[in-house]
Amino acid sequence: MSDAFRELLKKVGSGSHTSKDLTRQEAADAMRMMLLAEATPAQIGAFLISHRIKRPTGEELAGMLDAYDELGSRLQPLTSTDSQVIVLGIPYDGRSRTAPVSPITALILTTVGQPVVMHGGGIMPTKYGIPLIDIWQGLGVNFRLPLSQTQQVFETTKLGFVYLPLHFPLTNKLVEYRDQLGKRPPLATMELMWSPYAGVAQIISGFVHPPTETMFQDAHALRGQKYFTTVKGLEGSCDLPRDRTAIIGIFSNSNLERLHLHPRDYGFAGKEVPLESLTSLIAQMQEVLQGKPSELMQAAIWNGGFYLWRCGVCKDIESGFTEAESLLTSGKVAQKLAEITQVVNDIQLAHQV
Repeated sequence: MSDAFRELLKKVGSGSHTSKDLTRQEAADAMRMMLLAEATPAQIGAFLISHRIKRPTGEELAGMLDAYDELGSRLQPLTSTDSQVIVLGIPYDGRSRTAPVSPITALILTTVGQPVVMHGGGIMPTKYGIPLIDIWQGLGVNFRLPLSQTQQVFETTKLGFVYLPLHFPLTNKLVEYRDQLGKRPPLATMELMWSPYAGVAQIISGFVHPPTETMFQDAHALRGQKYFTTVKGLEGSCDLPRDRTAIIGIFSNSNLERLHLHPRDYGFAGKEVPLESLTSLIAQMQEVLQGKPSELMQAAIWNGGFYLWRCGVCKDIESGFTEAESLLTSGKVAQKLAEITQVVNDIQLAHQV
C-alpha cells in the first residue's frame, strides 16, 4: 500500500462535507502513482470513483495533465510548416449512436496542409463505442505503429495519430478500472484536453455538460494554454451537430468568443446519421470520399467547412463550406487518404527490410 496515495485518497474521498480538492501538485502525484501502479488496485478504484463523485476541478485536471506530459510519449514539433498544429480531443470510449466524421475532417484539413493530431486507444469502457483506430484501419490506414514511424508519417503527411496502447502503455493499466467501475472517471475529462504533441498547438475539445467547459478553461489557464476551442459536439466529440445549434467557445489569450451556429442558417439542418456498424460506417465514408451526395456528406461539409475557417484556411465560414465540398467532390481528399495509406505502407515496409 502507498501511504502517500492513501493521504490523497482521504482528501477526495471523505464525503460531501469534509472532502477537499487536491492541489495541482497533489493531483499530478496521484496520477503518477496510478499510472506507475505504485498505488494498490483498491486505492486506485476508490480514488477514481471518489474523485468522480466529488467532481474534479480545473486545478486537479491541470495536475493530471502534468503527469501525462511527464510520463507519456508525444509527437515532436514539426519544422516543415508554418501552420499551428490542431489537436482533436475526442472521447476515448468512442461513438455508439451517431456516425463520426472527425476522420474525414482530419483528411480535409491535411489535404490543404493543415497539420492534425488525433489520439486514442482500442475499445474502451464505459461506452465501448467504435474507436478512431478501427475507423482508420477500415479506411486502409494502419496507425498501430511505433512512435518513431508515426513521427515519420506525421512529418510527411501532416496527419499524426498517437495510439496509446503502443505509445503510452501505462494508461492501459487503468482501462480495467473503467470497466469495473462502470462510470467514466475524471480521466475521461482530462483526456479531452491532453495534447500528445510537444509543440505549440490549438487544442479542440468536445464536451457534453457545460461545467466541463469551465474546467477546460481553468486547467488551460493554469498550464499556459492560450488558444483552444470547445465544442458541444455529438456524444462529447468535436463533431458539430446538425439537429441542434452548435455551441462553440473560441478562447484566445483569456478572451472568449461564443459562437452559436444554427445549421438551418447555412442549409445544413438535418437528422444525425445513425451509427449502425463499423462496416456500414466505412462504406458511407467511402461514398463521401467519392463525392457522392448523402446525409454523411452534408455532415462532412458542415464540419469540414467550420474547421477550415477555424484554422484560418478560409476567410469565413461560408467559403469554408464551399471549399470543403470542392475538396470532397474533386477527389482531392480521397487522394490525400491514398497518399497517407501509401506513406504508412512504405514506412512499415522499409522497417521490415
